[in-house]
Amino acid sequence: MIAVMFPGQGAQTVGMGHDLADAYAVARETFEEADDTLGYALSAVCFEGPAERLTQTDVCQPALVATSIAAYRVARAEGLVADVVLGHSLGEYSALVACGSLPFDAAIRLVAERGAAMQEAGDATPGAMVALIGLEDDAAEALCAEVGDVWPANFNCPGQVVASGREEAVDRLVRLAGERGIKCARLAVSGAFHSPLMGPAADRLAPALDAWEPAEPDPPFLSTTTAARETTDRLRPVLLDQLTSPVRFGAAVEVALADGAERFVEVGPGKVLSGLVRRVRRGTATLQIGEPGDIAGLADLTVA
Repeated sequence: MIAVMFPGQGAQTVGMGHDLADAYAVARETFEEADDTLGYALSAVCFEGPAERLTQTDVCQPALVATSIAAYRVARAEGLVADVVLGHSLGEYSALVACGSLPFDAAIRLVAERGAAMQEAGDATPGAMVALIGLEDDAAEALCAEVGDVWPANFNCPGQVVASGREEAVDRLVRLAGERGIKCARLAVSGAFHSPLMGPAADRLAPALDAWEPAEPDPPFLSTTTAARETTDRLRPVLLDQLTSPVRFGAAVEVALADGAERFVEVGPGKVLSGLVRRVRRGTATLQIGEPGDIAGLADLTVA
C-alpha cells in the first residue's frame, strides 16, 4: 500500500518545478494552467523568484500547489498509483486535487484566497510560531496552556510540536522553555497559523469553500486535520476547520500505517515529510519526487 503525501507552506524554494517543466510537457502544462487561472506568471516566481515574492503567503500557497501537482502528474504518468493521499496543512489541497475531489484550477483559486486571508489575519493580529523539540504532546500542550495566548499548532511527530500564538505570548513561551532546558526554534512565518487567531481568515475563506462541490475522493483522502479518512460531505468543513485547528500529521501517519501503508511517497518540493514519517516509525520506506532525477525511484515501488 502506497501513501502519497504533499508538503505545506515552508517547503518552497526558488527554482522549484523548473527542471520538471523543462523535462516533462505535463508539468509545463500544469504551470501554464496555474498562470492562466491567476492571471499572472506564477511559474516565473517559482522558477526565478525573487525569494521575497515567493514567500509571500498569497503567492507561496498557489506556488506550492502548482509545483506539487506538476510533480504528481509526472509521477502518475510514470506509474505511481496512490492507495491513499494526505497533505500537511496547505498540502491537503494538493491531496484533494490528486484524489479527484478538487479541480486543479479551483484549488489554485482557493489557495490564493486562503493565503490572502491568512496574511490579512496575521497583519491584523501579529503572531508567531515556534517548534518545541523533544517534548511529548501532552507536555507541549501543558506548557502552552501555562503561558496563555499560545496553542499547539502542529503535532508533527514524536518529540516535535509547533506552537502558535500572539507574538508576546510566543516570546514568553521561548523564555520559559529556555529556563526549563527545552530546545525551541522559531519559524519564519507571517502569522499565528493553525490557532484561534486565524478565525478571521476562516470567515473570509468560507464563501469560496461553499462554492466548491467536492467529488468523491478516489483514492481515499486521509486528513491531517482530523487524522481520519474523510468523506465528501466532510471536505469543506475540514478545510475550514484546518485554519484554526492543529495539524495532526503524526497521528495521520499512524492511521495510514495501521491501515497497511508500507511506503510513503512525498510529492513536491522538499523532504521534510519523509523525515517526519521516519520519526513516527523508524525504517519506514519513503521516496521523494520533486525533480526529474527522482522519477527513477518509482521503479522500486510496487504499483497496482
